[in-house]
Amino acid sequence: MRQAPRWAAALILAIVAGLLFVGAVSHITDLLCHGLHPYAWAPSWLNLYWSSLAFLDPLAAALLLRGKRRGVDLTCAITATDIAANWYAIYSIHNSSLHAQPGLQRLAAFSLLVLSTAPLIRRHLTN
Repeated sequence: MRQAPRWAAALILAIVAGLLFVGAVSHITDLLCHGLHPYAWAPSWLNLYWSSLAFLDPLAAALLLRGKRRGVDLTCAITATDIAANWYAIYSIHNSSLHAQPGLQRLAAFSLLVLSTAPLIRRHLTN
């Protein structure tokens, strides 16, 4: 599929923006309840990264809903770095696997959706 129809691009943008808002609520809740270091088991840099998503996730969602290409670019950057950070936490810190972590499975599915559809929908958006 070389070009997504406009309605499909709009549907994908709405789904991705909605899921970014869900992620933002989770990160905002962690931030409000536990501060900048919500996970005692994680290194400071990882805690700070996840806390920054309380700001970055809704920013990306808002840009997507406004039809901006920067929203797709920011969402791709967030998704790529978030999957890498979570993969590191699960495999290196928790010594666990994808099969044992439903949260990582959902994040992997979301990442696949975002990264595979970004080139198809980006052309429907404005600068």
